[in-house]
Amino acid sequence: MQVESFSSKVRSNKITTIQSDLVVVGGGLAGVCAAIAAAREGVTVTLVQDRPVLGGNASSEVRLWTLGATSHMGNNNRWAREGGIIDEILVENLYRNKEGNALIFDTVLLEKVSNEKNLTLLLNTAVYEVEKADTKNISQVTAFCSQNSTTYIIKSNLFCDASGDGIVGFQAGAAFRMGAETVEEFGEKFAPDQSYGELLGHTIYFYSKDTGAPVKYVAPEFALKDITEIPRYKSLSDKDSGCRLWWLEYGGRKDTIHESEDIKWELWKVVYGVWDYIKNSGEFPDAANLTLEWVGTIPGKRESRRFEGHYMIKQQDLIEQNTFEDAVSFGGWAVDLHPSDGVYDSRPGCTQYHSKGVYQIPLRTMISQNIENLFLSGRIISATHVAFGSTRVMATCAHAAQAVGYGAAQCVKNNLKPAQLLISDNLKELQQTLSINGQSIPGIAIDKTQNLLKQATIQASSTLKLNQIDFDGEYTSLEVAVAQLLPFKAHQNYGFKVKVKAQEATMLTVQLRTSSKARNYTPDIILETIEIKINPGEQEVAFEFKTATTENQYAFVTFLSNDKLSIQSSTKRYTGVLSVFNGQNKAVNNNGKQTPPDNIGIDAFEFWIPFRRPKGQNIAMQIEPTVACFGVENLTNGFVRPYGSANAWLADLTDTKPTLQVEWETEVALSEIKLFLDPDYDHPMESTLMGHPEEVVPFCVQNYTIKDRSGKVLFEKKNNCQAINTWTFDSKITTKGFSIELKQSHPNVPVAVFEIFCQ
Repeated sequence: MQVESFSSKVRSNKITTIQSDLVVVGGGLAGVCAAIAAAREGVTVTLVQDRPVLGGNASSEVRLWTLGATSHMGNNNRWAREGGIIDEILVENLYRNKEGNALIFDTVLLEKVSNEKNLTLLLNTAVYEVEKADTKNISQVTAFCSQNSTTYIIKSNLFCDASGDGIVGFQAGAAFRMGAETVEEFGEKFAPDQSYGELLGHTIYFYSKDTGAPVKYVAPEFALKDITEIPRYKSLSDKDSGCRLWWLEYGGRKDTIHESEDIKWELWKVVYGVWDYIKNSGEFPDAANLTLEWVGTIPGKRESRRFEGHYMIKQQDLIEQNTFEDAVSFGGWAVDLHPSDGVYDSRPGCTQYHSKGVYQIPLRTMISQNIENLFLSGRIISATHVAFGSTRVMATCAHAAQAVGYGAAQCVKNNLKPAQLLISDNLKELQQTLSINGQSIPGIAIDKTQNLLKQATIQASSTLKLNQIDFDGEYTSLEVAVAQLLPFKAHQNYGFKVKVKAQEATMLTVQLRTSSKARNYTPDIILETIEIKINPGEQEVAFEFKTATTENQYAFVTFLSNDKLSIQSSTKRYTGVLSVFNGQNKAVNNNGKQTPPDNIGIDAFEFWIPFRRPKGQNIAMQIEPTVACFGVENLTNGFVRPYGSANAWLADLTDTKPTLQVEWETEVALSEIKLFLDPDYDHPMESTLMGHPEEVVPFCVQNYTIKDRSGKVLFEKKNNCQAINTWTFDSKITTKGFSIELKQSHPNVPVAVFEIFCQ
């Protein structure tokens, strides 16, 4: 029993002081990835989250799907899903939760964080005060947990602001912006002539459920009474729920920080009014048995402060795909800006313009230019309003944030300030750390000299020689143009045989296309066109291109649309080989071709996109000469996903239990073996709402064994789903080699390994 007598003085909360190497404020996906990255490098981290769960907009409190450069597979960014920790999280979520339950995703995030022994997590804890050691350095933050009535004083030499609104940077005095820059400031042609303060608004989602019996609904008094106030109300459907209703947006003309609660109330008014309309207007008879299962209690916020770093990424960097010496991350979502009146605006809910490929994001955008010990993560990184339209999405934010986490750990270990990471040797060290952990920075490979395997001889029991994609699939209509994406060798002429069916005599038009940038997948260059007469019925068609690519790159063997024709497909799938269609994906403003207005600095081009499995099979074909780029030399080339070529060793399809033999001439001291497998980087793996066709992608090796030269098992893996498998010896072993015995996971997919890294 506790009894306390009256106190004439004000009592204080319990105060707990925490000292850590890094403090990360904000537990969205950016903060989570930054914190995990640093903790895995051996530094102590305190992660402070003001909500009861992790994930921010991806959490069960908001329920927005996680997306980034893959953009719902609706753009030309092939094999572009973000790598490293965010990939690990999404792949794990797919394995446990392919249906997209937001509550399960919460547990995946909580488990990932709680598993890190160097990481202290504070949930329901809001940072409200910053103290500085001097004008340019933060010394501590103060936070309060509403659930345990405890005030936390959290001290550190390094801070990462991943809070969304930038509470730490703001209180510390860091320079920031809200609103749109003018076209004159950065030369962005998509920017307005005059600066303005309007922003992208908030959204609240809802879910419904079929109860199996009629359910009535009586709207609250505050619900929107006249649904026609929403100009797009005719777009409403009783079949939509969750983040498919992203356009129920409001608040762009308000202060999205200090008026966020007002915005929330207006969105509740909209949501409950929309549900009243669906239930009671008579326009949706199928809604009779539906009940309102869930409505968000906090809005998903898109935009507030953007802080000024040592560089501000801009429109031209995205569209022109500019390269940076300090690149540590990449993006690829469209420049996605919304009308400031949101749901009350008569214009479309968003304007999305894509670039022809992914773009690099430099580290300088993630370091405050004013506060020397402050990293920036998430949507607050240094970007113009226009560029922010792309960099703001969650997978992009998370990908950049894990670079911050690894960078912060490097600062701790070497007693550096964040800006010192930009010095050449420090920068190269960070980029290599990122690459070895699967970051896949465009154009930056793992340093081969750091890989002991580069000194070894590698032999495989078989290697794929792709001279045929089997003729065992259905016929696919050419109502929409289709292309087979293949990794071509430079200066090599290729010939093909395919099978087509024709309803009547007609012409088949075949083109060889490539991208104007060799590492892109936008087929904007037509190298050659062939016209072939086709007779009625089923027949084999042969053709040869007289033109070749000038460098090793992906080429598109393209069959133009003709609704009188269909072409045979194949059930066989291969790492680094894909079919694409000149199709539409209206979810990302893709109508088959991007045709922006003149003089806004955006390219016009066609979209050639895959279909999701089980659709989107490869085109059945014979290929002469063989596409021979799947050898063991790829295992040490430093790239861990398709990029200009497949970059993977593939076994022959008939080799169901292939083996790799590794031998050194002299003994080496080995501490770690790291395998980079194929988690299908082309699949977006949306975390919430959208279901996926399988829990483990068919390209991923699930079972394998690593043995020493005597046949002793060193490591064994069963039921793997992850891209990166790391095996560490308790102490270094001296050896002249080892073998890896792999098992084929799917009868129509050969075993594939991108990279083996030994140290």
